Amino acid sequence: MQITIALYPQFSNLCLANTLEPLRAANDLSGKTLFEWTIVSLDGAPVRSSSGLDIATSGKLADARGDLLIVLPSYGFLRLSEPKGRAALRSAAGRFKRIGGFDMGAWLLADAGLLDGRRATAHWDELDAFAEAFPEVDAQRAAYVDDGPRLTCAGGAAAFDAMLDLIERQSSPALRLEVALLFLTPGAAGRPGAPGANSRKVARLLDLMGEHLEEPLALPNLAQRAGLSLRGLDRLTRDRLSTSPAALYRRLRLLKARKLAQETDMKITEIALRTGYTDASAMTRAFRQEFGLSPRALRSQ
Repeated sequence: MQITIALYPQFSNLCLANTLEPLRAANDLSGKTLFEWTIVSLDGAPVRSSSGLDIATSGKLADARGDLLIVLPSYGFLRLSEPKGRAALRSAAGRFKRIGGFDMGAWLLADAGLLDGRRATAHWDELDAFAEAFPEVDAQRAAYVDDGPRLTCAGGAAAFDAMLDLIERQSSPALRLEVALLFLTPGAAGRPGAPGANSRKVARLLDLMGEHLEEPLALPNLAQRAGLSLRGLDRLTRDRLSTSPAALYRRLRLLKARKLAQETDMKITEIALRTGYTDASAMTRAFRQEFGLSPRALRSQ
């Protein structure tokens, strides 16, 4: 997927990092180039963030095209509402399959008429003003809103969650989980919008699994410790993470095995024991099935 990020003066570093880092991690963890990205500005010049960090660009927005354009203004967004900018965004709508507005990007998209009749969100500090300024847009107080060819996000940490959803759609729920766990984010608990109690239950479940990788808990014991019935455990993981409890637990153990294989000189038999396998051959078979190669082959790369 080709992603272009259009930065505007005084953009948020946090929002930019939360957009790019999960994509970079998805590529690294999958071993594939699932995402490619470029950074542009309206005039092709470097852009200074709200904290004074200068970011070089790859060119002008007018020359960019691809699968997804993310428009990222933050502070001082009202000064960016001008005819040239509106025309640039309308033109870009014909060159990209989807357009996203992150932080206050929704304001610029709505100002260009690109959100008429659609659901959208913006930074919550400005959401009421956004709703008043653009009555033709269905403004929603959400972390992010995916409305087909338009994707809007409230910014900050919400950008990370939006990218997790993108990763899942482009690849798999397993990779989404892996990226979320890498950054120790609540995004590991699944898609936002579901009841908060379920998110806490998933977080508790992941904690329990992580604490018992070397000596895995039997599923009935795991369910009991998580405060769930066995059926409730199965329903929770399938609804929130699109997988069974056993498959999720195995995935976490094998992720630990991969980390040990990559980052230590530990013997394969020791790695197997550290991840709940009494038989190194069984761990190797499961590892190969999960990652497409053996631990030794991974090390040789």
